[in-house]
Amino acid sequence: MAIISANEFAAAAATETRREEMVYERPHALTNVYTHYCPGCTHGIAHRLVAEVIDELGIREDTILVASVGCSVFAYNYFEVDSCEAAHGRAPAMATGVKRVHPDKIVFTYQGDGDLASIGMAEIMHVAARGEKITTIFINNAVYGMTGGQMAPTSLLGQTTTSSPFGRDLRLTGAPIHMAELLAQMAGTVYAVRRSLHDARHIIQAKKAIRTAFEAQQKGLGFSVVELLSTCPTNWGMTPADSLDWVRDSMIPIYPLGDYKVAPELAPARH
Repeated sequence: MAIISANEFAAAAATETRREEMVYERPHALTNVYTHYCPGCTHGIAHRLVAEVIDELGIREDTILVASVGCSVFAYNYFEVDSCEAAHGRAPAMATGVKRVHPDKIVFTYQGDGDLASIGMAEIMHVAARGEKITTIFINNAVYGMTGGQMAPTSLLGQTTTSSPFGRDLRLTGAPIHMAELLAQMAGTVYAVRRSLHDARHIIQAKKAIRTAFEAQQKGLGFSVVELLSTCPTNWGMTPADSLDWVRDSMIPIYPLGDYKVAPELAPARH
């Protein structure tokens, strides 16, 4: 049996290569533990992509994770790097302190939409305004996952949640917040993009973006953020397969994929 990378696995799966002939090797930056995430949740895919990038860049011993509160609250259990836990929404503020104390380290936050775009909105905006040299991996699944499926700042208009049982109403709660576009407007942001995790081709593209975001920090350029459209089958009330289709058919039209800001120094690595 051949041992292959995630990119090779995704490409092979897309061409209907027999999966039983493959061995999916675990990155060194991922711990060997069972996940707490629900079946069909793409947090696990995001974890693997980040871990692969850390391995490929050879930065595992120099990386510090600041975990958020939400479904990703146990992120420190999954990454084989130094980690710390922030209060709800405060991961960017804690990461700022960590990076300033350890400017030679690679510091990243891993946050969901409730954590980053609601209670933590001030923290992420000021990090971008200051151009803090950290990286943020932002998981957008359009709902509060851990606390019971309530409406998030990223929930779609008309989307039913436990706190919007008749669908999100523009007159009552406003429109969804587009974080990648918003953060791209901040002077200190050097890289702001949106990708998706709903199929193999887009997963490969997401990994390239995550790598570029970490490279921006290695070059000392400023703040970098990768927004990843992700699934939440449990709180959406869907099967895992249907949730992937919902990302493609419902989320991407509202949250277009693309590069919203790429510093000139990163242009050669643009994906």
